[in-house]
Amino acid sequence: MNNQKVQNPKTETPKTIELNDKDMITDLLATEKNMNVNFAIALNEASNEILCQKLMECANQIRNAQRSLYELSFAKGWYTLEKKETQKITEAYTEHQTCITELSA
Repeated sequence: MNNQKVQNPKTETPKTIELNDKDMITDLLATEKNMNVNFAIALNEASNEILCQKLMECANQIRNAQRSLYELSFAKGWYTLEKKETQKITEAYTEHQTCITELSA
């Protein structure tokens, strides 16, 4: 199989002991992803409606920040995606549709 990577040209960063832009963005992105998971848990367990609404506002801000960091990282070429073959996507879709049909019965 040939190269199936989806990536922008990589923005080079200095390779030193000090944190560079890529290091900081990568760390922030990982932090935002973890916060996203933890806020989802907090939302599931919130017993007070007002608290739940406040948590939802925070969770949305975190999700938006995470998305912005992802887009920046991808634009700089620091985040790589892989293309999947159409057949694999079709198989996954069919499997998902079968599960939905079975659960609906």
